[in-house]
Amino acid sequence: MFKAWVLSKSEDGFQAQLRDVDERELPEGDVLVQVQHSTLNYKDALALTNKAPVVRKWPMVPGIDGAGTILESRHAAWKPGDSWILNGWGVGETHWGCLAERASLKGDWLVPLPVRFDTRQAMIIGTAGYTAMLCVQAIARHDVKPADGDVLVTGATGGVGSMAVSLLSRRGYRVVAATGKPDEASYLHELGASEVIDRATLSAPGKPLQKERWAAVVDTAGSQILANACAQTQWGGVVSACGLAQGMDFPSSVAPFILRNVTLVGVDSVMQPLSARRAAWAALADELDANQLERMARDVPLDKVLEAAASIMAGQSRGRMVVTI
Repeated sequence: MFKAWVLSKSEDGFQAQLRDVDERELPEGDVLVQVQHSTLNYKDALALTNKAPVVRKWPMVPGIDGAGTILESRHAAWKPGDSWILNGWGVGETHWGCLAERASLKGDWLVPLPVRFDTRQAMIIGTAGYTAMLCVQAIARHDVKPADGDVLVTGATGGVGSMAVSLLSRRGYRVVAATGKPDEASYLHELGASEVIDRATLSAPGKPLQKERWAAVVDTAGSQILANACAQTQWGGVVSACGLAQGMDFPSSVAPFILRNVTLVGVDSVMQPLSARRAAWAALADELDANQLERMARDVPLDKVLEAAASIMAGQSRGRMVVTI
């Protein structure tokens, strides 16, 4: 038996419960793992509070991220005692996730824990940091250099945003952080932001082409914020879009793309191939500042996960929530 958060839906309604689970209830997998740390991402908060149809199979153990050690393995690449990281692959949506003491997973989903990180540090990074690195790598692939101009990060106090601010500033970019939390400006400056702006300046409908300002953008918001970010991106710039905090719609036009040669890059972290995951985690191990990680971190015990998820949905969180299992 082990402890796990279990989400269920029946005629009586939705329920999120921390309860004992029999190991025999675990779904099929070729590795049995001990989870030492997990995280709370926006997607986890949506699932735990039943605010969006994240879960596609019931009952479900949420937790799209995890890190820990292998207990049993039928996979050639993994043996008992190995340390691992998991991000995505539909875990917490269609396959039981990592807000639990144990999980049954597929070895092909796992990335070796970089020597530089322990499992807690890996989960401060989590899907948020891994996604932020994918966005930064997309900007670099399109040859946007620090000398080309400012880089905008939207949703900057969130997990992806915080990580993107830190990573970009360490690469030498001048980062402009957009947030709806002006009282967090000092936090963003500590992470490396050169300027902090109110997200309201990007939230209202605007012209299809606006004053050129950004050499590149990391957008976590979608909707009107993404549309305005594209409209303000300078000729030849690139916009990495990875989130939908404001909405899934995109009220824009083709003007930035055909008149300014702007590139809009969609960044999905869930189904990235293993080679891309390993490269992203290797870059994170090489570039992230451990002091910056601690600035972003808030530790949450397993039994307080539901309250923490509610705070995310209420917009009362910043940085990264690390769940100690």
